[in-house]
Amino acid sequence: MPVRASAGPGGIRLKRVRARIRGRVQGVGFRYEARTRATSLGLAGWIRNAPDGSVEAVLEGEDDRVADMVEWLGRGPSGARVDDIAVESQEPIGETAFAVR
Repeated sequence: MPVRASAGPGGIRLKRVRARIRGRVQGVGFRYEARTRATSLGLAGWIRNAPDGSVEAVLEGEDDRVADMVEWLGRGPSGARVDDIAVESQEPIGETAFAVR
């Protein structure tokens, strides 16, 4: 799933993606584990439960770190079952923190 990247400060390739994760992804600690992983990777953005039972996430940061996080979202924490993940690229906007909404 290719995503567009743009040059950030110091020539670092930044990218931003929005992901929708479907399956058994609510009530299993998905958002909190995702926040821990995103923070450890130095990513910004947010994650939230959606009314339809999916989880929605926005990730922004270095190209390869966003790719690593998208790969993890495709598996989720133990106890989760990811049936599908849809990822779309967006233009980076300079977010600086990661939040659970």
